[in-house]
Amino acid sequence: MILGIIGAENSHSKAIATILNVEKKMKGISVGYLWGETAAFANDTAEAGRIPNIVKRPKDMLGNVDAVLVDHRHPKYHLPAVRPFVERGIPVFVDKPFCFDPKEGAAFLKLAKKTGAPVTSFSVVPMQASFQKFKKNMEGIGNVVAGSTYGPCDLESPWGGVFFYGIHQVEMALMAFGYDVKSVLITKNGNGSTGQLLYRDGKIVTMNLVREGAPRFGIAATGSDKAIHSGLPMDKSPYLNGVKTFCGMFRTGVEPIPHDLVLRPVQVLDALARSKKSGRVEKVIR
Repeated sequence: MILGIIGAENSHSKAIATILNVEKKMKGISVGYLWGETAAFANDTAEAGRIPNIVKRPKDMLGNVDAVLVDHRHPKYHLPAVRPFVERGIPVFVDKPFCFDPKEGAAFLKLAKKTGAPVTSFSVVPMQASFQKFKKNMEGIGNVVAGSTYGPCDLESPWGGVFFYGIHQVEMALMAFGYDVKSVLITKNGNGSTGQLLYRDGKIVTMNLVREGAPRFGIAATGSDKAIHSGLPMDKSPYLNGVKTFCGMFRTGVEPIPHDLVLRPVQVLDALARSKKSGRVEKVIR
């Protein structure tokens, strides 16, 4: 199975190609084609990941690849880049975040369902062993009433503001505390912000979006019996479980995440971006 990667600026492209082409972790699957935002980005990633072919346009991969990955820094470029492939029923993995506009994302997923193209998107942070251990430990704390996450995020990032790194904490929160977020509120301070996720059942989860000084992620939960907290060290090969997940989809055609849950983190991020602008509580629009 031959894969194509669209986007070479993000370090994830190099990491994924290294796992598949250099370390050969997935038998029978390799990255054969790459498109980069610049020649320098493309050449660097192709050399490090041993990708044999660099194309001038993403569309030039059509007819040569069995599946495609898209990996831009700014999510607004993700879906337009892979739409021609989905139109032909080709499987697609969209690196986080899935998109920048929830309405665009919903229309894209509708198209994918129509053409039969398997599509998925996710952050790899919740796939780390440390996060999975934390979720298991949550089973022993009683009824969960509150939670928090922390990690790096710059609301003024040129690659989509809160979308760029906020996606990690949003996905952590949703996977640990549930997807039924009704509204959100951003509160800014001198070194970042807090993002409150307000749940329909009354639960509040606070995301600590730290601009500088927090290179890693962590998570905490308060239950009726006790509270727990964990730093989230990354696995030795932090992208490996993600690669196994989307390659499994490429092989079987079975999507690992329902479409509504692929879109939900984007809907929460969109509400957070609106709250940053308005300074008020904003509803999560589904």
